[in-house]
Amino acid sequence: MTTANQTDFPNELKTIRDFIRWGASQFVEKKVFLGHGLATSLHESAAIVLHVLFLPYNLDNCYLDAVLTVAERKKVVFLLDKRIKERKPVAYLINKAIFAGLTFYVDERVLVPRSPIAEIILQRFSPWVDENKALNILDLCAGSGCIAIACAYAFPEAHVDAVELSDDALEVAGKNIKKHDVLEQVCLFKSDLFKALPRKKYDVIVSNPPYVAIQEWKDLPAEYHQEPEMGFTGGANGLDLVLRILIDANDYLTEQGVLIIEVGSSSETLQQLFPQVPFYWLEFEQGGDGVFLLTAEQVQQYHQQFKKY
Repeated sequence: MTTANQTDFPNELKTIRDFIRWGASQFVEKKVFLGHGLATSLHESAAIVLHVLFLPYNLDNCYLDAVLTVAERKKVVFLLDKRIKERKPVAYLINKAIFAGLTFYVDERVLVPRSPIAEIILQRFSPWVDENKALNILDLCAGSGCIAIACAYAFPEAHVDAVELSDDALEVAGKNIKKHDVLEQVCLFKSDLFKALPRKKYDVIVSNPPYVAIQEWKDLPAEYHQEPEMGFTGGANGLDLVLRILIDANDYLTEQGVLIIEVGSSSETLQQLFPQVPFYWLEFEQGGDGVFLLTAEQVQQYHQQFKKY
């Protein structure tokens, strides 16, 4: 079967169910890489089809046999084809991503939200954080603003500062802050990590910084190269920004504060650099790894060792 395009698709395809199934089969046949938050080819195909039809993800099964108009069929196939030919993540095709149960606007200016940190935000960082005492939260390398905004929902009494260096990402984050009506709770800062941030103590510092080693990034599937490299690469070993955060967080955590950082594939490298540091590697029921937690006491205790690097 040839790759889908606006006019080349089987005439038998008529219903929502037909196009979701066919799109998924096309993705498998063309070896589309899944790595942006949607678990299967069926999920990716469904996201595109339902987006075109302005229908929700939780559509009742009784609608799956509804017949698409000719115009709708062409638009669905156009986006399915774009996903295959350009290897563009679905979130960019539909300008939408789900994170912590919330919908965010995304485009090529930011990474597609998919961090496992969403799971622990929904748990309000329990049991490491007393939700009644988490009054100040800092999100470093905020990107689309998804972590900061999800924290605002989870901690409605807290103030959340979101730090980002990219002007493009700041525009997207600002759009999402307005979309979720958290302007009074979430404050955006343009800063290279802590540099332009007012000196302040935080109960939670959370970050999903660039952590991929440069060579590793070069070898990633084509889908990842659709995203901004600035959001991915963290130097030769992937830890340039992570090490800076570890050093400076000592000045920004409250006594009972916690530091939570995603380092993904660089977790082994980090542990090898600091074998004596008791990084607590979080476990996730919904999948994902490479996220560690340190208490403010531990950050202070190992501060000098972090500074050596």
